[in-house]
Amino acid sequence: MGTKRPGVRSVVSPGVRDWAIAVGVAATLLVTGLSGQHSATDLDLLGYALLAAGGLALAARRRAPIPVLAVTGLCAVGYQAADFDVPAVAYLFAVYAAVRAGHRTLTIAASITMLAALPLAALASGLHDTGEAFAQARGALEIAWLIAAGAAGEALRQAERRAEEAERTREETARRRADEERLHIARELHDSLTHQISIIKVQSEVAVHVARKRGDQVPEALLAIQQAGREATRELRATLEALRDDDTAPPRGLDHVPELVERARSIGLDATLTIEGRRQDVPAAVERTAYRIVQESLTNIARHADAATASVRIDHRPDALAIRVDDDGKAAPGAAPVPGVGLLGMRERITALGGRLRAEPRGEGGFTVQAELPVEQTS
Repeated sequence: MGTKRPGVRSVVSPGVRDWAIAVGVAATLLVTGLSGQHSATDLDLLGYALLAAGGLALAARRRAPIPVLAVTGLCAVGYQAADFDVPAVAYLFAVYAAVRAGHRTLTIAASITMLAALPLAALASGLHDTGEAFAQARGALEIAWLIAAGAAGEALRQAERRAEEAERTREETARRRADEERLHIARELHDSLTHQISIIKVQSEVAVHVARKRGDQVPEALLAIQQAGREATRELRATLEALRDDDTAPPRGLDHVPELVERARSIGLDATLTIEGRRQDVPAAVERTAYRIVQESLTNIARHADAATASVRIDHRPDALAIRVDDDGKAAPGAAPVPGVGLLGMRERITALGGRLRAEPRGEGGFTVQAELPVEQTS
């Protein structure tokens, strides 16, 4: 979505514009009604009230186009019956708003009813000549203007729909290209690195096994190569999994967090999982990000923290999903965290969702990662 150009649209809200139009139409109707030189009888006062009410009702035409259509139509019939020969301008605005909102059938039915009701209202006002009553009704609701209002509303509705469709097509095209590029990178990494790393891993493990079988002392460098090969294999597998992660069918979410905790326990880390609050439906992007936060945090603890324990806490709040991962590792209070690739990627994911991240050493020792993700259904 592009940035809006500065101007009236970015300053004046739609609600203010609606009220300005409503007040303007009401004032126009009242001035037209007053020009008819009506006296201050109860019936005339009712006519003035209907003129004002019909115009002011337009303030709600965006939120409730059909009720506004009904109110403006009834007001027009009412002040015609009170002998106010005033054009149904407010009703034309309501027709435009209702058609723009997509209520074509109801608008046509209401307009046909109006065309039948206005002559009857004119007769009720005291006219005895049927032809004159129809002429007055035709003047109050000119069919050409009625069709024009409906056509304008339909044209704008179609234009808005085409603009939305074009925007959706652009987003889908961009998403598809990003998916294709991600899969291409995954294939390149798999073809170029997986085979070579597998050879290094297998050869180092064979060398360690042979040395131990012979009773020789295994060189530290060889053990380091063996460990690095295992780590590289795990990291490459995780990277390929992330690259192949499809937004349309997310393979990992909150339901898979216990697997991460169990995996951390399997490598000797005393990890616990606590879930608070009532589980609610959250957007798929929030689920994926929550999983990645826990995954990256536990991975960093296992690799760098030299920790014995770790705790994962997930709090389901009404408006947010809060995640906290603590460890008792070697991070010293007050030390600045080193912004590695994992932490930067985590921050980018959270920021993209409008969330907040706090990652720093704890006062009692160890490290904490705290994230808060909004859960409003906006993506």
